[in-house]
Amino acid sequence: MLSEDDWKILLGRIKEGKCTPFLGAGVNYEILPLGGQIAKQWSSEDGFPLRSSDDLAAVTQFIAVKYGDSMYPKDRLLALLSGQKKPDFSQPDQRLDCIRALAELPLPVYMTTNYDDLLVEALRHTQPPKNPRREICKWHGGLKAVPTVFSTAAKYKPDHVNPVVFHLHGSNDYPSSLVLTEDDYLDFMVNISKNQKILPPRIQEALTNASLLFIGYRLRDINFRVIYRGLVQSMEGSLRRLNVTVQMKPPDDHAGDTDAAEKYLSDYFEDLKVRVYWGTAGQFAHELLDRWRKFT
Repeated sequence: MLSEDDWKILLGRIKEGKCTPFLGAGVNYEILPLGGQIAKQWSSEDGFPLRSSDDLAAVTQFIAVKYGDSMYPKDRLLALLSGQKKPDFSQPDQRLDCIRALAELPLPVYMTTNYDDLLVEALRHTQPPKNPRREICKWHGGLKAVPTVFSTAAKYKPDHVNPVVFHLHGSNDYPSSLVLTEDDYLDFMVNISKNQKILPPRIQEALTNASLLFIGYRLRDINFRVIYRGLVQSMEGSLRRLNVTVQMKPPDDHAGDTDAAEKYLSDYFEDLKVRVYWGTAGQFAHELLDRWRKFT
């Protein structure tokens, strides 16, 4: 678990507005289907011929090739997600505890690889309500015409009352913005590595001048690996501050030896200079919010 010194640093960074949460699919557990669940269903329906039937990037790559249409799996995924019943943020709902806890923190920038608007809704339902803006990463040329909240004319500067939710891998508002297939992930990383100006200056600052908090990811998630190994580590100064990841204990995808699996993950994240909180996203959010209220 995080040491008391780790918590002290993290809470201090939150107070200063210098903590940037990264939200993965795990924060939507039991609200929306997870990528592995969708991948298994589609691999069965479409005859996916490989063993990695729970890998959504691999399965959607196969579907794009099978139908000769790279937009088809994106449209299909958004249709599936839009058909899910939306939670009511005005009512008590234990499934929303994690995302609500994060929304309550006084932070200016939230990063997410999720395509949905649940975090935006959570921010709008805080007391007092916040006024969040959504922004997507324009990782390919076809997105240049998409309006941006960071334009010179807008003069928008995120703060804890008017935060920005930056969709690193696209949002449901713009189907072509989704990073979904294996080719998408490769193109995303190639384009970002060639031109980091794809990320607005305020987002670059949120990556390099703040503690990063990864919630809702597993080590094997391609989202986490692409973000951390390909993006965060490539940005100067990004590893000089405390960074935290939340991981299940024991790992839910171990091969039988939970101690060996935990040691491997501990060694892996230590090499990345990332502290590990062993537990679920919900457990972490409850402890974080409890400590934050006592801290303030």
